[in-house]
Amino acid sequence: MTLIRNTYGKARVRVLRVKKDGAHHEVRELTVQAMITGDFDASYVSADNAKMICTDTVKNLVNVVARENLGLDTEKFCAALAEKLLSTYPQVTSATVTGEETKWDRLSFNGAAHPHAFALNGNGTPFAEVRATRDGQETVSGVTGYTFMKTTDSAWDNFYKDRFTTLKETRDRICATAMDARWTWAREPADYASANTAILNTLVEVFATTFSESVQDSLYRMGEAALAQVPEIATLTLACPNKHYIPLNLEVFGLDNENVVFLPTDEPHGQIECTVGR
Repeated sequence: MTLIRNTYGKARVRVLRVKKDGAHHEVRELTVQAMITGDFDASYVSADNAKMICTDTVKNLVNVVARENLGLDTEKFCAALAEKLLSTYPQVTSATVTGEETKWDRLSFNGAAHPHAFALNGNGTPFAEVRATRDGQETVSGVTGYTFMKTTDSAWDNFYKDRFTTLKETRDRICATAMDARWTWAREPADYASANTAILNTLVEVFATTFSESVQDSLYRMGEAALAQVPEIATLTLACPNKHYIPLNLEVFGLDNENVVFLPTDEPHGQIECTVGR
């Protein structure tokens, strides 16, 4: 029997890069697949791993290249990673790197671009729900999966600690969520579309432009502001998973990481919910 072809590598390596120019931040999130071919036949046909590169090592190289190239576009990042694989390992004859970008759009308020707050491109699903009985009806509007982040101005500290607590305190972290929000109407507004837009804009503006002591702190203040902005709503319910961006430890590669390279992860996530009323 003949081994006709072989290739291997690492897939779904998620990495977020933050390029900081003072208060102005640029974010680039990629899901990377890096596949290599070369002098690896012996591992398949002779159980000899002497020339095999661990797929975990390939993942590490994705993170190293991310730290060394914070500002590269997706195409140039993939090229830099492919070149890194070829230049580091003589047994590699080809490297195929694919990067799928998660697009983040910079938020703007009052015509001014915000330096470090972003919303997911193509964002959210608006909905309306009417519950009707013979005695009347209740109208609820909202949005699901509206995803946004800020790369600073968020803290999590002074929390309860016991022998099971391992999380470190921080005054500077990425805060990100995929928000489900729903608001109940006390009376019909002059225009539902305009009122819904005003509510969503208010929620996001409070999140982006004020310091967050916790997601809980932000949610309550977001709800307060939306109720003040649109008097026709009676209650507002927010459900926000805390989408984690974990700073990668690059010290073992001789690199620092001052909150610029992160591992995006959705599971497990904190789930924070509240309802704010008048």
